[in-house]
Amino acid sequence: MRTNLLYILFFIGLLVNFGLYGQEKESEKIDFSYLIKNKADSITQQVKYAIGDTIVQQQKTKKRETLTDVVDAFAKDYKKLSRKNNTMELYNEAVVEYGDMTINAGRILLNNSTREVFAAGIIDSAGTYTQSPTFKQGNNIVEPDSLIFNFDSQKALVFNSRTEQGGFKVKGEISKRQNDSIYYLANAKFTTAEDVDDADYYFFARKIKFVPDSKIVTGLVNMYIADVPTPLGLPFGYFPLTDKQASGFIIPAYGENRNRGFFLMNGGYYFAISDNVDLAVQGDYYTNGSYGLRMESNYNVRYRFNGNAAIRYEKLLLEERGFPNFSETTVFNIRWSHNQDQKANPSSRFSASVNLGSSDYYQQSVNQNNTGNFLNNTLNSSVSYSKTFDVEPAMNLNISATHNQNTNTQVINMTLPTLQFSIGRVFPFEPKTGAKKGAIENINLQYNLRAENRISTTDSLFFRPEMFESADVGARHTIPISTNFKIFNHFSVSTSANFNEVWTLRTFDQRFDEQLRQVERDTVNGFDSYRTYDFSTSVGTTVYGMFDFGDNKKIKAIRHVVRPSVSYNISPAFDQYYDEYTRTGIAGLEDEVVEFSRFEGTLNGAPGNNFASSMSFNVTNDIEAKVRKKDSTLTGEDRFEKRSLLSNFGLSTNYNFAVDSLNLSPISVRGTLPIVKDKLAINFLGTLDMYALNSNNRRINTLNINNGGSLFRLTRGNASFSYSFSNKDFQKKDDDEDEEDEDEEFDSESFRNGGRPDDLFGTSEMMNRPDPNKDPVSDENDRYNYAIPWNLNLSYTMTYANATRENEISSHSIMFSGDVELSPTWKVGVSSGYDIRNKGFSFTQLRFAKDLKSWQMSFNWTPFGVRRSWFFFIGIKSNILQDVKYDKNRERDRTLQ
Repeated sequence: MRTNLLYILFFIGLLVNFGLYGQEKESEKIDFSYLIKNKADSITQQVKYAIGDTIVQQQKTKKRETLTDVVDAFAKDYKKLSRKNNTMELYNEAVVEYGDMTINAGRILLNNSTREVFAAGIIDSAGTYTQSPTFKQGNNIVEPDSLIFNFDSQKALVFNSRTEQGGFKVKGEISKRQNDSIYYLANAKFTTAEDVDDADYYFFARKIKFVPDSKIVTGLVNMYIADVPTPLGLPFGYFPLTDKQASGFIIPAYGENRNRGFFLMNGGYYFAISDNVDLAVQGDYYTNGSYGLRMESNYNVRYRFNGNAAIRYEKLLLEERGFPNFSETTVFNIRWSHNQDQKANPSSRFSASVNLGSSDYYQQSVNQNNTGNFLNNTLNSSVSYSKTFDVEPAMNLNISATHNQNTNTQVINMTLPTLQFSIGRVFPFEPKTGAKKGAIENINLQYNLRAENRISTTDSLFFRPEMFESADVGARHTIPISTNFKIFNHFSVSTSANFNEVWTLRTFDQRFDEQLRQVERDTVNGFDSYRTYDFSTSVGTTVYGMFDFGDNKKIKAIRHVVRPSVSYNISPAFDQYYDEYTRTGIAGLEDEVVEFSRFEGTLNGAPGNNFASSMSFNVTNDIEAKVRKKDSTLTGEDRFEKRSLLSNFGLSTNYNFAVDSLNLSPISVRGTLPIVKDKLAINFLGTLDMYALNSNNRRINTLNINNGGSLFRLTRGNASFSYSFSNKDFQKKDDDEDEEDEDEEFDSESFRNGGRPDDLFGTSEMMNRPDPNKDPVSDENDRYNYAIPWNLNLSYTMTYANATRENEISSHSIMFSGDVELSPTWKVGVSSGYDIRNKGFSFTQLRFAKDLKSWQMSFNWTPFGVRRSWFFFIGIKSNILQDVKYDKNRERDRTLQ
């Protein structure tokens, strides 16, 4: 018995180490038929076929392996030892385990006389071939129909072997082992489909050289779709098999563009630089001379940081040189995203989010992921480093560079850099023990510094030396002193005073040139500064009102929460920083004395020269109801739930004591009206003015009600809401399902490209991304009991303008997007909007997607508008074969810029 187990162990070790096996031709023949116990066994025909390529014993006997672990052998029915035939047989769910190696089969037969082993499945009562051998070591699994192995020659025949390597599922009719790391397969097919025996597509090769965890090299290979051969084939093929990234060419897509001719797009080379960083260099070329270049890199250092960077440059030509409609456009875009692991350094952090380039990049580029990017009017960037000093009081340092770009006006504002430094709160009068009480003990002060180098430029001067000539440099020091306390136990009072000191490296002197009769402005370089201070105080409280209707009512109670507050601000006039010049009159006009400050036009501006004294009023209301639940089995407080009836309903205004007229500013009204719990809420705001307008539509110091009008004039109003719902909202859910929250996953790529996280503006991404946890067609009953999933997102906004008697709806639009799964494999979507005021549709996109198991197909169509276009794609889902695809597009019409 011990000897038999040694043979089994030796056999298992060879199988595991080799993965796939084969047989070399020998002149001597051996009959294996006596190994077949069941005539219906599917291995019979394979063995007869293999008689010509038999296994022979080697002349020299090899030294047997030594056991290094416990060997366990199991069989459900029996373990049979035959001394006459010198064999041992394990039958029905036979298992042999040694270390991390396991072999399972319906039958395992060992012949000590011929030094051969046979493993195969068995025929069940229904006549089905079951319990095919499976061999596993670690994560590697081989699943043949049967195999025969000779211990002495260490050669084997493996029939219909199945294995998975590097994402490929490989099945070979006959496999031959050449040595420890090279195997040859005959009549093999490999695919990325789930079921290699019933694959919707596969590549069929007559001869294959297979190196596990390295590569597959084939002879003549062609593609089969639904077991039908296609003309797509190659005289040879090379497929890398590795879990690690590898460098290689990126196959371009080809097509035709009616504006630029034939093209090759997204071709290039991928550099697997290391395990931490990669680089993809891609390009586009059109026959009319247009081209594009892109470099994209991802990097990741575990437990420290990760990020990605991309540089895109495109030179786009329309028509041919010499034609009247010829135009040439150069656009570029730079993106960088960097994130630091919070555990890398808790006291310091570096982050970056950069998106800058040509203002018309998203409008002109013909190769981008997010089709809705052209609707964005701004590009923003931020790179920052922050450091916290572990001292008392706490100190914080932040250095950042920011960028803001308006793609409509092409105005660019940058700070290179911004430095901020702060010292935490200090309580000079706090007690040594116990809590702080009263106004004196709560006195605290801080220190804040903000220094900037601000640049304002345009697209035409971006990254040119001229953009730095008008840079503004300045710093502001702020020391806020504040305290808080309570009066009458219910009113919270807070007071604060701020001292500011502003530094600048240049000022501006002004004078009136009588000969030219214009104001001359001279730049004075050199350090200068000014100081200001102000004072403010506020009083607030919270009032609760409860209206109880009783436990037997549908509405048990209504609670009203009111938060009124009053604040007062005062600031003196800083006339000492102002000078005067005289504008002489002409033609009998009097001379005019003009006040100016040399700090006007600097980074932090000039101090105020007018006395300011104002009082602000604000009141916020929240109304909630406690209503009875529909479940009559609940008792106590569990019978009721809270519902919001009105949220954040507020009124605010300001009264200015320092002016002689128009003291009261317009009253601002805002609030949120919940309609459907956690689904739909209407946000509204408005502005009410109590002063009247004169014939020139200017505010006058006369109440509107005294001018023949109402108490207030509605000068501006806005209402908006967003609503998302799906078929799940109309399905009856269990209590457990009602308590579950579904988290939304946003596409980081959309953010990196400056787009939205949803599809309200459309998308070019594939709609039919499969759920890795669910096979939609795995159960045949699902095909007939299929509830059509759908979702719809709505966004509505309306703005009313009447500040100068316009009395019009200035903007009025609705946007919507939705998807419908017509079947488990068909998905249709739409994104659009309608401008109710201007009577027209906004950017509209129709999306169609089909899940073809191992393939995916999509068609995106913009049927009308300035970006009218379509895009068709069909390709294999697997990343390994992502270049096996076909795509075709019609670019939007271009107009001369």
